[in-house]
Amino acid sequence: MADVWLRSFAAALPTVRRAHGDDDVRNWFSYVVIPRYETWVAVAGGSVIGLLALDGEELEQLYLDPSWRGRGVGDRFIDLAKRQRPAGLDLWTFQVNGPAQRFYERHDFVPVEYTDGLHNEEYEPDVRYTWRPQPPAVAAAAAET
Repeated sequence: MADVWLRSFAAALPTVRRAHGDDDVRNWFSYVVIPRYETWVAVAGGSVIGLLALDGEELEQLYLDPSWRGRGVGDRFIDLAKRQRPAGLDLWTFQVNGPAQRFYERHDFVPVEYTDGLHNEEYEPDVRYTWRPQPPAVAAAAAET
């Protein structure tokens, strides 16, 4: 899982300073992410190609191996996360990550807060997204249009 995270971060966020080295990231996955979060992986050909980690109502991590982006794996992870947290989800992404923002907005997440990055380890401006399910009457009306 950590190796997918490392490859994905490097490919998607080349201008963002990483706060931790590779070994620290691997230890964080081993000692924090896997034991504390609800974690899911996508596997192809015997290798992990994507990961999802949920921490309460927070979508904590969603990363795909760069070669698997745009192939529906992320969509399936979002569907899974929404099934696991039907009352709603929140997440953070960096403001420079336009593809991630478009992905989440396509899945009905809305931006609710922008920051200057002073409260994340990378000191990178970020944006908080929220997804809340629509009430049945609203969803039905939207489907009719």
